[in-house]
Amino acid sequence: MVDFSLWDIVRNLLLAARWTIVLSLIAFVGGGLVGGLLLVARLGGRRWVDRLVGRYVQLFQGTPLLMQLFLSYFGLGLFGIKASVWVSVSVALTLYTSAYLTEIWRGCVAAIPKGQWEASQSLALSFGEQLRYVILPQALKIAVPPTVGFLVQVIKGTALASVVGFVELTRAGNMISNVTYAPFTVFSCVALLYFALCYPISLYAKTLERKLNVARR
Repeated sequence: MVDFSLWDIVRNLLLAARWTIVLSLIAFVGGGLVGGLLLVARLGGRRWVDRLVGRYVQLFQGTPLLMQLFLSYFGLGLFGIKASVWVSVSVALTLYTSAYLTEIWRGCVAAIPKGQWEASQSLALSFGEQLRYVILPQALKIAVPPTVGFLVQVIKGTALASVVGFVELTRAGNMISNVTYAPFTVFSCVALLYFALCYPISLYAKTLERKLNVARR
C-alpha cells in the first residue's frame, strides 16, 4: 500500500481529467461535423440516402457504446490498420456522437413548420439556400439546448474508454485505487470531478432553453 494524501489523489485525478476533457471535445466536435453532413444528406430528398442514414443512426443507438469501443479497438486491426488506443477510442466516440446529434438535429429541423419550406421554395431558392437562409437559422435556436445537454452524455461516455486501456479519469481512479487500497475515497473524488464537469453544462443547457423559449414567445 502506498501512502497517498488526499491532495496527491486529487492532483493525479486532475491530471487524468485533462484527457477526459480532450477526448470529449474530439468526440463532440468530430461527431458534430459528421452529424451535420449526415443531416444535410438526409434532408436532400433521396429516399435511399434517408434510409441509409436512418440505419446508421439505429445501429449506433441500438448497440452499447462499450461494444462499439471494443469493435473499434480490436476491429481496426483486422483490416490491417495499426491504430493507437487514442485513435480507436476517438473514432468510436465520434461515430457514436454523430449518430445521436444527427437525430437530435433532424428532430429540430422537423419542428420547423412545413410552410417555411414552401415559402422559401416559392422564392426560387435552391435546396442549399433554403437550408442556409431559412431553415437552419430557425432550427439552430431549437437545437442549441439539447446539443449542449448531450455534451454531458459524451463526457460520461468517455468513462467506458477505460476498458480498452485509455487512461482518462475513470481509468486513473482505478489505478490509484489499486495502489492506495482506498477505493471509496478515490472514486468519491472521481464522482465529484465528473459532477464538476457535467453540472455546469447541464445548468447552461437549461438556461439556454429558458432564454430561447422566451425569445420564441
